[in-house]
Order: sequence, then C-alpha cells, then structure tokens
Amino acid sequence: MTTTTSIVEPLEAPGLEPDPVSPELVMRLASGFMAAKHLFAAAELGLFEALADSPTTIDGLAARTGLTVRAARISADAMVSLEVLERDGSLYRNSPVAARFLAGRSPADLRPFLRFWDKISYPAWCRLAECLASGPPREIFELDGDLQEVASAGIEAILAGPAAALAQAVDLSDHRRLLDIGGGTGSWSIALARKHEHLAATVLDLPTVAAIARERVADAGLQSRIDVVATDVMTEELPPGYDLFLLANLVHYWSPKTNVEVLKRIRKVAPAGSAVLLADFWTDSTHTQPVHAALMAGEFAVHLRDGDVYSVEEARQWLTESGWKFSDHKPLAGPQSLVVGQAV
Repeated sequence: MTTTTSIVEPLEAPGLEPDPVSPELVMRLASGFMAAKHLFAAAELGLFEALADSPTTIDGLAARTGLTVRAARISADAMVSLEVLERDGSLYRNSPVAARFLAGRSPADLRPFLRFWDKISYPAWCRLAECLASGPPREIFELDGDLQEVASAGIEAILAGPAAALAQAVDLSDHRRLLDIGGGTGSWSIALARKHEHLAATVLDLPTVAAIARERVADAGLQSRIDVVATDVMTEELPPGYDLFLLANLVHYWSPKTNVEVLKRIRKVAPAGSAVLLADFWTDSTHTQPVHAALMAGEFAVHLRDGDVYSVEEARQWLTESGWKFSDHKPLAGPQSLVVGQAV
C-alpha cells in the first residue's frame, strides 16, 4: 500500500538535487474531504455527546455509542488527530471546542450545521464542476420538506453568531419597525428584538420556511413583537410602514442585476431616514478575502443558479444605483460582515 509519506514526499533519485517545490499543499487540500467526512460521521454517530459528561476509553466509547471497538477507535483517533478530541493515555475527552459546539450542552450547537453540510451540501459539492459549467439541477429552496428543515436548521445554527453580532453592531434607537426580507427561520429578527425591546419586526419568507419561523418565534416568546408572513418576496409587493429593512444571508442568492432591483423595490417603500442592513459574505475587491467567503462562492454555485459572493465596493455601487446612500461596513462574526445603506 502506498503511504502518505511517499505521496507527499517523493523519494529523491540518487545524484539529483531535491526539488524545492513540494506537493504538500496539493495533498493537504485534496485530502480535505477526509477531514470533513470524519467530522460529519463523528457528529452523526454521537461521539461528542458520549463524551459530554466524562472521559472514557475506547471500550467505554464503543459501549456509549453502540459502535464496535474498531469503529469507535477509527473515528475517535481521527478526531484526536484533527484536534477535535483530546487523548490522555487511554482516555478520550472532548476538546473545549467540541464541548462547546458539538456535545449538545450549550446554546452554541453546531450539530445542525454539520448535518446540513453532510446531508445537503456535501452531495451537491460532488457536482461542483458540473454546476459551474451548467448550473445546479435544483436550487436549495426547491428541497422537499424534510431536507428543507435540515437546511433551515443548519443555516440558522451557523448564523447564530453573526445574528447576535448584528444586534450589538448597530444603533437602532431611531428605528421602530423592521421588515426582515427572506428572513428564514426568524433568527436574525429574534436576535434584534431581544436586544432592542422597542423594535417590532415582520419576517417574510416562503411558506415552508415561514412555518419553521413561526415555531422559532413562539419558542422565543416574541409573538407579540414579531409577525411571520408567508410570501414570495420576488413576486409580491413589499408592504409599507417600515423604517428598517434587513437582507440577511440573502444577497448571495441573486445576480447583481437582481440585487439592484430588490434594493430599488425596498427603496420604493422606505421613507427618508430609514436604513437597509445587508449582512452577508462580503469580500474585498479581489473576491479572495476573507478566504472562507471566497470558498463559499462554491457553496452558492452548487445550490443557486445565480449564487455568488460580492465585494463591499459592489454593494456600494448597488446602493447608489437603487437610491440609497452607502453608510457603513462593519464586521460581524467569522467571514460575515454588514453593509449599511441610508434612505436620504
């Protein structure tokens, strides 16, 4: 069997100078799918929950998860090598990252996000070249009910940090009514309403997602301040009476032309002094930084016919074209950031 060492570091021919260019970068990138699938499998098999209360041996981990000793060892040792689990002699334990985000014992639970990437995104990425050449066979909002719920829960989980950061990042003391356009499960409106008690919100989204949003709003006890309306924001008129507008994690769904059209439609119902908040994976002018944002362009390509990442300068241009004034650009959490426009 060929070993990793012989692939990454080819044997030098006698008498020849060593090649200063190593294939290590290629091999590291090419093996990235192995790390991802190991992580997805460990989460699905319950390794992190099994270690939530106490460390244990491989025999103990196998007993707690119902796996064979061999399977438990393969998965656990891969997680140790990737620094997700820790090993002290024969005992395995969650790392601080796993304990916080993967063990199911804190509000910051990323297991739904891993499920989304494993069950929906990963199979779609296997067709990346095909999707770049001819477009995806279907878009993410065309998923059936069960998969749509998996997608909604996963997106909500990974965007919990940016949603909380948004609530802290903007001064909304002069605004009273928020229209959350394509608001998904309502997580962004919930975060804003919790932080700003004077704010009322309406979440607009397609019927399948709107049903999930109603449950989330009810669970948060915010039915009196957050309405959820099932609608297609691309075909229905936007309602008047709002002074704050949110497009969160939505700009990347559309082409530049469509984004300008949407901003014009919002501006049509936006009174002077209102603001539009554009939270997304904004990049620099080269579309290469932040790195994760640049990679997310592939995620959008496999799920959306017009999906892409855009730069802050493009956002500035769209705002100007659609009757807004560019006001600010602020970091949120991870690769997400916020562009703010004002109606003048």
